[in-house]
Amino acid sequence: MKYEPTTILSIVAKGREKNKTGIFSAVKRNGEWIETTIEDFEQMVHDLALGLYELGVRRGDKVSLHAENSTEWLVIDQAVLSLGAVVVPIYTTQPGEQIKYILENSESKVHFVSDDEVFAETKPLIKGVENVKAVISILGTDHKKLYDFDDILEMGHKRNEEEPNLFEKLRSEVAPDDLATLIYTSGTTGVPKGVMLTHNNIAGNALASHEIFPFDPKDFDEPKVISYLPLAHMFERTASYIYAYAGVPPYYIEEVDEIRDDFATVKPIYMVTVPRLLEKIVTGIKVKGQEMSGLKKQLYYWAVNLAEEYDPENPPAKWKWKIADKLVYAKIRELFGGRMVGFNVGGAALSPNIARFINGIGIYCGLGYGLTETSPVLTGPPKGELRIGSSGKPLVDVEIKIAEDGEILARGPNIMKGYYKMPEKTEEAIDDDGWFYTGDIGHLDEDGWLFVTDRKKSLFKLSTGKYVAPQPIENALVNSGFIEQAVVVGSEHKFCGALIVPNWENMKKRFETKGHKFPEENFTENEYVIKRIQKEVDKVNENLSKWEKVKKFKLLEDLFTIDAGEITPTLKVKRNVINEKYKEQIDGIYADEES
Repeated sequence: MKYEPTTILSIVAKGREKNKTGIFSAVKRNGEWIETTIEDFEQMVHDLALGLYELGVRRGDKVSLHAENSTEWLVIDQAVLSLGAVVVPIYTTQPGEQIKYILENSESKVHFVSDDEVFAETKPLIKGVENVKAVISILGTDHKKLYDFDDILEMGHKRNEEEPNLFEKLRSEVAPDDLATLIYTSGTTGVPKGVMLTHNNIAGNALASHEIFPFDPKDFDEPKVISYLPLAHMFERTASYIYAYAGVPPYYIEEVDEIRDDFATVKPIYMVTVPRLLEKIVTGIKVKGQEMSGLKKQLYYWAVNLAEEYDPENPPAKWKWKIADKLVYAKIRELFGGRMVGFNVGGAALSPNIARFINGIGIYCGLGYGLTETSPVLTGPPKGELRIGSSGKPLVDVEIKIAEDGEILARGPNIMKGYYKMPEKTEEAIDDDGWFYTGDIGHLDEDGWLFVTDRKKSLFKLSTGKYVAPQPIENALVNSGFIEQAVVVGSEHKFCGALIVPNWENMKKRFETKGHKFPEENFTENEYVIKRIQKEVDKVNENLSKWEKVKKFKLLEDLFTIDAGEITPTLKVKRNVINEKYKEQIDGIYADEES
């Protein structure tokens, strides 16, 4: 084992001397960036930990956290961990009934909320949760029974005056094998499961992941990273520890719709993301060319096509790239702030076209793979290496093998202790030899690079006996500028169909450039819209096997959303929900099965 067992607290502390900015983190609130110095951050952690101690939080107790990303989120996390207590993060998009379940199942003693608006949905439910002894509002509250964040800081400050060595004593008792967090998987099916991760699970994973990060803070003046994925998810959470260890402050944005402005202001060098954001940005870049004409338009799309054909093992001629870079790529990189070194992508499969394009314009874009249960990273591209379509190689201390049925199995110090209060589920997931069954299908090439195909549960069989992995087909469909979302269906039918939500904004622009008036209603039944989408589907079908081709589709007007329970907070499709909710539309696809 390369890394000796350690704690999250230890690796965060080690980053203090590496930080050249003096800023621990920043958050955008009401349009303004609020930066917090390392000294102020550490003081808040110290005071909050002792304030929570005053409220009765002790080693092993659970503290739940229902809030948006912020510096305070990080303060709470570090304060709770400093007591040897356990952080239970909750997505802001989580339904009230699920929050109640998490609070009861985890036996949370103290519950944090960001403000009264976030608290509103759980207020009527939390009254019956007897284990929650205190609710604390981070940004202030009008509720008399809620504690104010600043009041808890003050309580801790006073406790420190009475017992100045208490904080260090409690913190020194935290051990690598102590439980650090309970993460309730949002899941695409069933009741949320509480994933038990220790300090060492996460800290070791952060150190191993840091080895393959495509940047060195020493190479930059005032290096910063930008963050938008929820800290309630292990991908962003572990990334936050890596940033702290590397001495690079994360800047937490307010609204993802404003991220382009945030790129320009923050000028980040790096970001972790899920594929959907990059897909939308790249689609916007491609559509931008439609506003041009003549030679300028030709040169623009020549450069775009050159980027989309990028192959790291056989890059384009230097003279071609230099011309494309001067005329197009440099301007595109400015959209990301002008200093962006790279993206690491996780959470879902990344379209090879998107990966080629981002790398082709001169920004590193690597795909990793992992799960909540694995803290979360299992694989990633080694520094300086890249294979389009692959999720990389196993991290240090991680083993990967493929079962006979194609399922990816993993073993290492980052594998969870198990599912909280679910020993049967734990036994199903981890065998006697320590191999964790990921539920994903994939293969390793001759050099040990991992290629992930799809979720095992997502695979479906046509009535012809052929198996279909829907995710790669969906990724290809949404790579079109005219398709916003797509879900491939067809289980026990003769052919594949799809539910498609068009990109209405781009569709309207196409109507205008062609001199058509966009319909005021019945968008999904418009003949021109259907023909345009059919063209996009036909393009994708050209590269698919006969049984994978999408033969029929139904258009939907509204996006699948987290609030409607159709996708998870990390934008994975809940197929069982989609199949049930849109049964009528799916039945319509197969009304005439013989066709």
